[in-house]
Amino acid sequence: MSLGAGLSKAEMAALVARDIAPGSYVNLGIGQPTLVADHLAPGSGVVLHTENGMLNMGPAATGDQIDPDLTNAGKLPVTELPGASYFHQADSFAMMRGGHLDVCVLGAFQVSATGDLANWHTGAPDAIPAVGGAMDLATGAKSVFVMMTLFAKDGSPKLVPRCTYPLTGVGCVDRLYTDVATFEITPGGVVVRETFGTSYDELVGRLDVPLLRR
Repeated sequence: MSLGAGLSKAEMAALVARDIAPGSYVNLGIGQPTLVADHLAPGSGVVLHTENGMLNMGPAATGDQIDPDLTNAGKLPVTELPGASYFHQADSFAMMRGGHLDVCVLGAFQVSATGDLANWHTGAPDAIPAVGGAMDLATGAKSVFVMMTLFAKDGSPKLVPRCTYPLTGVGCVDRLYTDVATFEITPGGVVVRETFGTSYDELVGRLDVPLLRR
């Protein structure tokens, strides 16, 4: 069974931005999550935190805005908003570990039906591990949002009954944003919030995870 065309990465980022409460302190992980910065509404009061030591990061920098010394954790050039501040990376990790972040948005290789997260290593012998601050964010943020495609290149689901890759965090994922659907991970199961280019019944046929309707 094939699914219809889903959301682009930018459209996924816009959905995440929509669901971040005004005034939240938020960390955006490396990769797709960095796009969320470009979709936050002006005046939302959302303060973006980077693990390399910055508060009140703005959208991506382009053209004459680019300052080689001003980057996010993924080394991509970014802008700064009024009131931005800079600090040592150790202080940044203290913020992450101390429960001071309302939301973190991370990429993933797999998410389990109970909210386990695997995003730092596929376990392949030739793969390069990329732990970064994901473990600190997954356990330190009050809410964990994940952005990823729902299926791998070989067609296998990335929302699974149980993760087969090394875990980043256990039971930490609250919401999952994918190209064809968004999900909420609840104590009662995985709830389908919205679908894009597919249907609830098609998802049931493709995933081994029991799904609930919103």
